[in-house]
Amino acid sequence: MSNTRSFRASALALAVLGTLFAGQAAASGFQLREQSVKNLGKSNAGSTVGKDTSVVSLNPAAMTNFDKTTFKSDLTVIDVNADFTGSGNVLGSAYLPLSGGNGGDPGEPTLVPNASIVVPLNGALEGLTVGASIGAPFGLKTEYEPGWVGRYRALTSDLKTVDLTLSAALSFDDVVSVGVGLIYERAEATLSKAIDFGTAICAASNPLNCFNTAYPFQPQGSDGTFEVKGSTTGIGYVVGTQIAPNDKLAIGLSYRSEIKHDLEGDLYFSNVPAVLKADPRFVDGPGGARLVTPSVATVSLSYGFTDDFRVLADYQRTGWSSLHDVTIKRDTGTVVGSEPFEWEDTSFYSIGAEYDISDALTLRGGVGFDESPTNDTHRTPRLPDNDRKLYSIGMSWAVSDKVTVDAAYQRIQIEAPTVNLSVNAAAGNTSTLTGSFDGHANLFGVALQYSF
Repeated sequence: MSNTRSFRASALALAVLGTLFAGQAAASGFQLREQSVKNLGKSNAGSTVGKDTSVVSLNPAAMTNFDKTTFKSDLTVIDVNADFTGSGNVLGSAYLPLSGGNGGDPGEPTLVPNASIVVPLNGALEGLTVGASIGAPFGLKTEYEPGWVGRYRALTSDLKTVDLTLSAALSFDDVVSVGVGLIYERAEATLSKAIDFGTAICAASNPLNCFNTAYPFQPQGSDGTFEVKGSTTGIGYVVGTQIAPNDKLAIGLSYRSEIKHDLEGDLYFSNVPAVLKADPRFVDGPGGARLVTPSVATVSLSYGFTDDFRVLADYQRTGWSSLHDVTIKRDTGTVVGSEPFEWEDTSFYSIGAEYDISDALTLRGGVGFDESPTNDTHRTPRLPDNDRKLYSIGMSWAVSDKVTVDAAYQRIQIEAPTVNLSVNAAAGNTSTLTGSFDGHANLFGVALQYSF
């Protein structure tokens, strides 16, 4: 039963690992950049400078651009579309092909809300600005149809993170300001996948039994499922500065820290064959793992060629290499499995422009390029991610001196990612999966800002 033991431990490892692979639509990895509809309309160019309340969490130093208390609510709908073409074989044998379809479209329209407020202080605290924001920096949901050809790798993945950020900024003069923020992050994750108990049992006794139709347990003949649920909280920080040497130029620098989570949850098995029901390795129970959301460093630039026309740019470096592996432990502290990520740090580039048609109406647009942390060797259907290009348009309408409405649309084209996964019984994978995805995403955003 040693192979079965490895299968059980690796199932838990993959379950927790898979909770990290839920957000593949709006940015590379499982990152979300939808803190601001205004930024969405220019492909996030100039995200850490300018007069937008999202800087509470993106670069607190830029809060000093406000001279009035300002509140803004942003709503973005992310609609992912992806199609898989491929196949697989049990135990790597061409004589035992996997059954099932292409899984359908794993994405669905998902609403990402964000809200933020900036409050400039007066009197003895003149020059000090405070702010607060609630937003979702990571996560999304993907769900494949039951019985699809890749069901042993992924069915449902759902990761939700919510950040509460409290920030303060100080302006030393009209040129330099600095800011710092405290981040309280809540993460909740749910994942499910199918388990080929038939292959696990016949391979544990003798792999040749999987090719013997007289053997009572056959590949794909005793499928079960598991679901893992977990939640956790963590603390991080964001620091930044803004340098504006004149009315035309502004430079923003910010750094968001890693946030370490100790994910605690439970694993639930269903349709366990009777021969395994008494085995404690397949009994529902608690487990945990360390989850790390990556650091993010951003440099932004805004330059006004005229009073009405501005060019903006962003460079962002995301520290995905901190996710080098996930080690799964029981509640007793016993290590039951470990899975490598093999992710790399990534760069994001964007350039955009804004044009004030009038005092009431501003148009904007931008393009961007986002590197993927995954690679052809380790990519899985939980994150069929690859390098992507962004194309955005947007506008702002000042309804009055107090009320402004923003709207934006962004199209994301994902370079066709491939998966080429081999059998790895020690990691709980008893079949191959080879194929490619064709995908894109459409993002629609609207925001309401109120100053008083």
